[in-house]
Amino acid sequence: MVHTVHKPNNRSLAFDADRIKRYGERMMAPYPQLDRERWYRSLLSKLRSSSVQAADITQASMMTALELVTKEEPDWKFVAAHSLLTKLYKEAALHRNYKSYPDKPYGDFYKLISRLCDLGIYRQELLEAYTPEQIRELGQSIQAEHDLIFDYIGLLTLAERYLATDFEGRTMELPQERYMIIAMYLMHKEPAERRVELAKEAYWAMANLYMTAATPTMANAGKKVAGQLSSCFIDTVDDSLEGIFESNTDVARLSKMGGGIGVYLGKIRARGSDIRGHKNTSSGVIPWIRQLNNTAVSVDQLGTRKGAIAVYLDVFHKDILSFLDLKLNNGDERMRAHDIFHGVSLPDLFMEAVENREDWHLFCPHEVKKIMGWKDNHGRPLGLEDFYDEQRGQGQFRDKYAEAVANSNLPRITLPAIDIMKRILKSQLETGTPYMFYKDAANRANPNKAHGMIYSSNLCTEIMQNMSPTLVEQEELTTQDGQSRIIISKIPGDFVVCNLNSVHLARAVRADILERLIPIQVRMLDNVIDINRIEVLQAQHTNRRYRAIGLGTFGLHHLLALEGIAWESEEAVQYNDALYEKINYLAIQASMELAKEKGAYPLFAQSEWENGRYFSYREYTTGTRQGKFVTTEQWQELADKVQANGMRNAWLMAVAPNGSTSIIAGSTASIDPVYDLLSYEEKTTYKIANPAPDLSEKTMWYYKTAFRLDQNWSIRMAAARQRHIDQAQSFNLYVRPDIRAVDFLSLHLHAWKAGLKSTYYVRSQALTVEECEACSS
Repeated sequence: MVHTVHKPNNRSLAFDADRIKRYGERMMAPYPQLDRERWYRSLLSKLRSSSVQAADITQASMMTALELVTKEEPDWKFVAAHSLLTKLYKEAALHRNYKSYPDKPYGDFYKLISRLCDLGIYRQELLEAYTPEQIRELGQSIQAEHDLIFDYIGLLTLAERYLATDFEGRTMELPQERYMIIAMYLMHKEPAERRVELAKEAYWAMANLYMTAATPTMANAGKKVAGQLSSCFIDTVDDSLEGIFESNTDVARLSKMGGGIGVYLGKIRARGSDIRGHKNTSSGVIPWIRQLNNTAVSVDQLGTRKGAIAVYLDVFHKDILSFLDLKLNNGDERMRAHDIFHGVSLPDLFMEAVENREDWHLFCPHEVKKIMGWKDNHGRPLGLEDFYDEQRGQGQFRDKYAEAVANSNLPRITLPAIDIMKRILKSQLETGTPYMFYKDAANRANPNKAHGMIYSSNLCTEIMQNMSPTLVEQEELTTQDGQSRIIISKIPGDFVVCNLNSVHLARAVRADILERLIPIQVRMLDNVIDINRIEVLQAQHTNRRYRAIGLGTFGLHHLLALEGIAWESEEAVQYNDALYEKINYLAIQASMELAKEKGAYPLFAQSEWENGRYFSYREYTTGTRQGKFVTTEQWQELADKVQANGMRNAWLMAVAPNGSTSIIAGSTASIDPVYDLLSYEEKTTYKIANPAPDLSEKTMWYYKTAFRLDQNWSIRMAAARQRHIDQAQSFNLYVRPDIRAVDFLSLHLHAWKAGLKSTYYVRSQALTVEECEACSS
């Protein structure tokens, strides 16, 4: 039996059972259905010594609540979270030297910022942009009661990965302070007269968990750390030795800062191609991919995990067969890259050839440029990768492909298209990849096609923006004031940058606050572009030319379950269509208003935003498809305002995977269905039960789990959303290991025909795949 409790300040108290009972009552007050006595007895059974630390009681309280979590009683996860909160509150009070009370657990906000700026943990901009009076005003706006929204695993994830600590790893920052610091930092360059008001609005959005920022922003905003705020990047590699090695260096620098990387390799000459006229000398793309693989492993992300890199290649590239085998566990290890992720760029014509069981031809991009002689308006050589079909069934790509096939002087490899698809399907079932990138669909819907081409996607398949290689122009040795220097001149290409955050659908839609929420989210994302410091200058250049953002969503299955809408239903398809049209409308409106205030993105002229084709292509302004929440007249009015005022951002929407941030928000990830009604998170010494969000007798019937769902319904919902998303979605397919080949192929054909721009992982019950941390938003 416990007699003595030792406190952190060297005080000792007599054990008081009634005090523990009162503590339990306070934690369980919102949940009258929970058995207090059961919790109390189990807690006491864990306290076997005659004297214990106060922290041991808090830990025992937490573990007891976690043990009681079941599908029938999921609310114990909130009781466990309350115990964890108590622990965090006490630690912060101890390390910051203030007294914590249950009704006032937060300390002096200005003192916190001053101290952590002095220690070099927070950025000085926080003290420079806001006066002490403003900081105290913002501190008074912090609402500690919002901490009670978190469930246990959400709060634990936030505490372990995102809250600021001192250099000894001690708790310094509490959850609501993290949100306020993010808000302050993202708004610190706004006009002084609106800065505090906008910071409060951003805090409101995050503190209520109506939205989440992406992992890099959550982790780094306001902190004096090496990391940056953007989620991921996409590079296009030039077919030159300088271009390849410069790209690898850029990838390493960005990976070091925590970014996820996509790399398009479709311009690099194939194995056996000539180099400077010497026949059969090129080693192809695989050695360069292996080099990127080594970069991913050796340049870790801020000391926490290995880098994450995805490589993409066109399905008409001569090296495609060896590329598809990259991650297989058998065969020649010199041709493998197990730590890399890979994706295939697929034109419509290939999918038609698969469906019709036709032959397919593989070419070397270098040989195509040399023999076919195609050039752009500036006289630069073009390859097959530089064309796409402007309409389904007709366009430049199929015409140029036919020209290449008809040219007997152009070397090629010919094989049945279905054989290539079989290799794709085999790799997907074994490794979860390659990702599928439907090139024609992506480029047809590109609102900035006048300024460039989309060759591939990113690490999580949701980002689709203009791409081009950076070219090394010259190196020059100069001498000035007796000092020699080597000056390297580059022509910057479009090096894609992803800036992400996401709407919590289950909270924001049901609270009916999208009209208020989305404008502040768009402003937060736009401000990231001006605040962020990106080491790779062509990425910084591209970021500011296009000012692209990626507003996403998560909690779709959570929302459908709360609304009583079955996943496998026509109602769900229509609901997705109407909801995402509304979100898109509000995002466009917000970006247009920002353009009025701050100016349009530099390449707005000649975009499809300016000429109105963006709106007519999606049938918003044609009167042929009337929306449920947005009328044709509203769209026409908005299109006119966009033409008159411009857009602040070239691209607006992208639905990322949201792995860790959806856990913090206590909801379902992204647009995915739930895995299980009760899943488990493994820790070193225990397992954490994690029920589906808002699990009850009612919602249970609408939480049909991922591997039991007909994936064709998931594709139909994704297709309904895709019309309203100017970029793409991290859309997973869930299949059983014993799926028949014909059914697996049918899913891919359905996704392509339905107009999806990409598919992400193929998830099998027998397969575990790594999530992209950077894109969690």
